Amino acid sequence: MNEEREVKTDGDMKLYRIGELAKAAGVSERTIDYYTKLGLITPEERSLKNYRLYNDETLNRLERINQMKQEKYSLEEIRQTLIKWNSVAGEEHVTDKLTSLEMHMQRLEREVNELQPLLGQLKPVQARKLLTGLLPQSAACIEALKYLLEHSSMM
Repeated sequence: MNEEREVKTDGDMKLYRIGELAKAAGVSERTIDYYTKLGLITPEERSLKNYRLYNDETLNRLERINQMKQEKYSLEEIRQTLIKWNSVAGEEHVTDKLTSLEMHMQRLEREVNELQPLLGQLKPVQARKLLTGLLPQSAACIEALKYLLEHSSMM
């Protein structure tokens, strides 16, 4: 059985066949096929034997998709978010940083939204005691997040 293995192209970029990509990403080959059909990922090129070949950026993208799925995003929400991130920057490292930052902000936003009802139930003495136990930077960050959330509808 003479199978093609990883293929090296310009700049010594590694390309993966579906099985190799699935193994590296910790997902099934069916998932790779499904994500390709949905347009969440796209092959970099095709091999001489017409195998779809995916690059390292696809592996990074799969990690982002998995993170978002864990955050309970639907596949359509993930697709729209990925489209938005790709339109912001063509540079991979910039896109990766923006993606990471936005996901972190969304996580913080969800956590703040979960805390708001609990904080609202505290008596003033309890709230003051809680806030004095925080580092000044943490308290400032929480206040900034509250402000952003309260005024996000204006943006």
